[in-house]
Amino acid sequence: MIRFILAKLARAFLTILLVVTFAFVVLRLSGDPAQVLLGPDAPQDAVDAFRARWGLDDPLWQQYLAYLRQILSFDFGVSMRDQSPAIDLVLQRIPATLALTVPALILKLAIGIPAGVYAALHRQSVADRGVIMMSIFGFTIPSFVLGLVLVLVFAVRLDWLPSGGQSSWRHAILPIATLSIGGIGILARFSRSAMIEVLGQPYIRTAMAKGLPWREVVWRHALPNAAVPIVTLIGFMLGALIAGAVVVESIFSWPGIGRLIVVSVANRDLAVVQCLLLVIAASMVVANLLVDFSYGLLDPRLRAKPAH
Repeated sequence: MIRFILAKLARAFLTILLVVTFAFVVLRLSGDPAQVLLGPDAPQDAVDAFRARWGLDDPLWQQYLAYLRQILSFDFGVSMRDQSPAIDLVLQRIPATLALTVPALILKLAIGIPAGVYAALHRQSVADRGVIMMSIFGFTIPSFVLGLVLVLVFAVRLDWLPSGGQSSWRHAILPIATLSIGGIGILARFSRSAMIEVLGQPYIRTAMAKGLPWREVVWRHALPNAAVPIVTLIGFMLGALIAGAVVVESIFSWPGIGRLIVVSVANRDLAVVQCLLLVIAASMVVANLLVDFSYGLLDPRLRAKPAH
C-alpha cells in the first residue's frame, strides 16, 4: 500500500512540474507583455524599463530557474497589471467558480448514475431509450452552444432568469445547468454500459443461481464492480468542469477563475496565468489521486500490482 501511494505521489509531482514548465515556455513565446500592457506606441525606454523590472530581459533559462525558486518558496509572483499578489487574485475568484462547479458535479452524480443504472436494469424500455437520447445530446452539443440556447430561451424569450452576473442565486441557475446537462447524459450512458457489462458476467449468474434476491445481486455484486470504470469517468469530469468553467463564466459574465484566465491571457499577465494554471493543475492532480486511491478501495487487487 505504501509503494502504491508513493508511486502515485511521484507521478503527481512530475505532472505538476511538466504543467509548470509547459505553461512557462508557452506564455513566454506567446507575446511580449510589455507591448500589450504599455501599448504599441510606448517609447522604447519605457518598454526596456518594464522588461528589466519584471526580469523579461534575462535569458529564458534564468527566468525559468527564478520561477521555480519562487514556487518552491510559495511566492507566486505579482500581477503586472494591478501590482497585486497573483495568488490573492486567484483565491478571490475560487469561491465563485466553486459555486458553479460543485452544484454541477452533484447534479451529474445524483442524476446521471441513477439514470444509467435504472436504464441498464430496464433495457429496451421507454426509460432506457430516453437515457440513450439524453446521452447522445450530452455527447454532441458543445457547452457554449448549450449556454447560448439556454440564455435565448429562459432569459430572452421567457424572461424567467437573468442572462448574466452574480447578484443572486437566480444568476447561478443557467450556468450550473450549462455545466451539468451534458455531463448528466455522458455519465448516464457510461453507467448504463458499465452496469450492462457487469450484469453479463458469470459471477452475476452464479449469484442468481444461488437464489440470492435480485436487489442483493444488484447492490452487493453488480454496483461495486460497475463503480470502478464510473469512478474513472468522474475523475475526467472533474478536469472537464474546470475547462467548462472557462467557457461558461465567459458566456454568463460570472466572476470566477475561468473568466480570470481569459482576461489574464489577453493581457499577458504572466504571473496570474501561471498561478492559475498551477492551481488548476494541482486541483486536477489531487482529484486524480483521490480517484486512484478509490480504485484501491474498490478493487484491492490493484494495490498489489506494481506501478509501471
